[in-house]
Amino acid sequence: MILLREIQEKDLDTLERFAQIPGFINLPNDRDMLREKIIKAATSFAAPPATSTVDNKFDGKYVFVAEDTETQRILGTSMIAGQHGTVDSPHFYFEVGNEEKFSETINTGFIHGTLKLKYDTNGPSEIGGLVMDPEFRNSELRIGRQISFVRFLFAGMNRTRFKKKIIAELLPPLNKKGQSPLWEAIGRRFTNMDYWEADQLCQKNKEFIFSLFPSGKIYTTFLPAEARNAIGKVGKETEPVRHMLTKIGFTYKNQVDPFDGGPHLWAELESVLPIKKMRVAVYDPGLTADAAGNPEGGLIARVDQPRGMFRAAAIQAVFCAGSTAIQGAKISWSGNGAQELASALGVAPGDTVQFMPYY
Repeated sequence: MILLREIQEKDLDTLERFAQIPGFINLPNDRDMLREKIIKAATSFAAPPATSTVDNKFDGKYVFVAEDTETQRILGTSMIAGQHGTVDSPHFYFEVGNEEKFSETINTGFIHGTLKLKYDTNGPSEIGGLVMDPEFRNSELRIGRQISFVRFLFAGMNRTRFKKKIIAELLPPLNKKGQSPLWEAIGRRFTNMDYWEADQLCQKNKEFIFSLFPSGKIYTTFLPAEARNAIGKVGKETEPVRHMLTKIGFTYKNQVDPFDGGPHLWAELESVLPIKKMRVAVYDPGLTADAAGNPEGGLIARVDQPRGMFRAAAIQAVFCAGSTAIQGAKISWSGNGAQELASALGVAPGDTVQFMPYY
C-alpha cells in the first residue's frame, strides 16, 4: 500500500539520497538545508489555516512523501508552497519576447528574440520539488502521478493557505555535463558562480540577482545555439510533467526561469481540473460496485485530519447517491487491503472524506 503523507524527520536520509540523483535540481545536496526543509514543512502543516485570502502565505512550505507501508521505503516526494515571491524574496523571471528591426535603406529586416529580467513581490503559490526514486518511475502503481496530484488535493482542502494563482517552474534540458546551457551563457558571465552554487544562495538571499544580472533586454541572437534552444523547453524526464500540467489547466505565458530558462506554467487554483472536480462524500464500506456504478480513479483523504498530519492514498472509488449523505453521495473502495487503507487514513464508516479524481 502506498501512503501519501507529510514529510517527517525520519525521512531525512531518503531526502538526502534523492538530492544526489543525477539530473535533478529540485533538492539541495546539503543535509543541513534538507533538515531545515523538513522542519519548515512540519511547522507549516502544524500552523492554523489562514483566516482570509490576504493573510501572509509565504511561510507555508508543505512537503509530501509517498511511502510503501510494507517496506517503509520512501518512493517519491513533492512540495507546494503557499507563496513564491514577496518584497523580501521576489519571484524573478525572464519575460520572453521578440523585437522587430527593419531598414528601408537596405530593405532588410530581422526578428530578434529577447529576454527581460522582471520580478513579482506578490507572487503566486508554487508546486515543485517532485522527485521519484529511479527504481519506481515506471511502476504500475503510477506513484509519480500519486505524489504529484497529492499537492492539488491538499491545496483543494486548504484553499485559504494558498494564493488564487499557482505556478510550476519546470526543469529545462541540461547538457552532457549536467549543466544549464542558459546559465553558462548568461548567469555565469554576470555572477562568476556555478549554477548549483547560485541556486542554493538564491534560497537564502536573492540580492545578487538584483545587483549583478543585466537589467536591460538580452538579445538571444548573441547566445550560443544550445542556450537559445533551451529557453522555454523541458528536459526529457520533465516532458510527462509538462503534459500533465497542461492537460489539467496550466499554460505557458512566455516566462522562464532566469537561471536555466525552464518554462513557468500558470493556472488559476480554482480552475485546475482535479481541484475543480473534487467531491465530498461519506465513507460506506458496505457499498458495492453493482449498486454504485463504474469505479473512478483518484485520491482520497479524511476531511477533519488532526493538525500537523496529512494522510491520503490512491483508490478506485465507487459512488452512490443517498439522501442522508453529505452532498447526496456515499463513497467506498474495494480490493486487497481496503480495510487496511481505511485504517491508515484514519477513516471509519460514516466519516466524511474528500475525493479528487485523476485527469
